[in-house]
Amino acid sequence: MTAPRPSPAGPSQRRVFRARVQTREAGAWTERDDAVVVEAPLEIRLRWKGGSRRLGATMRTPGHDEELAAGLLYAEGIVHHASEIRGIAHEPAPGEAQEFNSVVVDLAREPDVDWSSIERPFLMSSACGVCGRATTDYLRSTNPPALRAGEPTIDADALAALPARLRAAQEAFEATGGLHATALFTGGAEALLVREDVGRHNAFDKAVGRSLLDGSLPLAGAVGLVSGRAGYELVQKAVRAGLPILAAVGAPSTLAIDVAKEFGVTLVGFLRGDRFNVYAGRDRLR
Repeated sequence: MTAPRPSPAGPSQRRVFRARVQTREAGAWTERDDAVVVEAPLEIRLRWKGGSRRLGATMRTPGHDEELAAGLLYAEGIVHHASEIRGIAHEPAPGEAQEFNSVVVDLAREPDVDWSSIERPFLMSSACGVCGRATTDYLRSTNPPALRAGEPTIDADALAALPARLRAAQEAFEATGGLHATALFTGGAEALLVREDVGRHNAFDKAVGRSLLDGSLPLAGAVGLVSGRAGYELVQKAVRAGLPILAAVGAPSTLAIDVAKEFGVTLVGFLRGDRFNVYAGRDRLR
């Protein structure tokens, strides 16, 4: 496939906005500039020879839009390999003057999917992205990569140190305090990539999308860390990406634990300081 075209520079691609705010502290009012994370809609459209579809729109933080689109398509089972994507580019939607908030994904062929269960005719929130199916039946039908038991492994102390490394790499979070992040590390705790977004699902999809476009899927030797909680959707995305270890600074849900156990994912929650809980896959921690 052709390499995704870099996002055009412009106001709509800013990740941080300076807002004038009034602050009351210790009984006194002050006025100052404050850094606020940008949240803006992104429309995703699909195109192939002889046809096209509008997948939907999601609220996101501008930047890495091509990766977000690729990650969403992979998570939804619309594409399974980078070779199915010929290119991704920012293009204005019909009747839309602002091109930065719309991407078109050119596909090698029409996807063999049930469009009625995929298309979202309304705006999705950044907390969800273009959320996937709510059952494990569909996840099994996508034939996700098989995970090897006990591989890779990571030292428990090294795992406990990952949140600090993630925070140090979150440039926009340091400025705004309003972004989620997903990081991928090696089993030796070396950072592979970090992606940020106002939506935690979007940050995860950006990381997976980058890996898809780089030909790095499945993520068989990687450790994933998310800055929020580990719900079903994130574990589902980890399964699809072949990610064997998923850690979160927040809590998991019951369905997330069930999915992790069924598909062999090591699931860690409440990773804070030197303490964490292992909900599935203890054999990968040493």
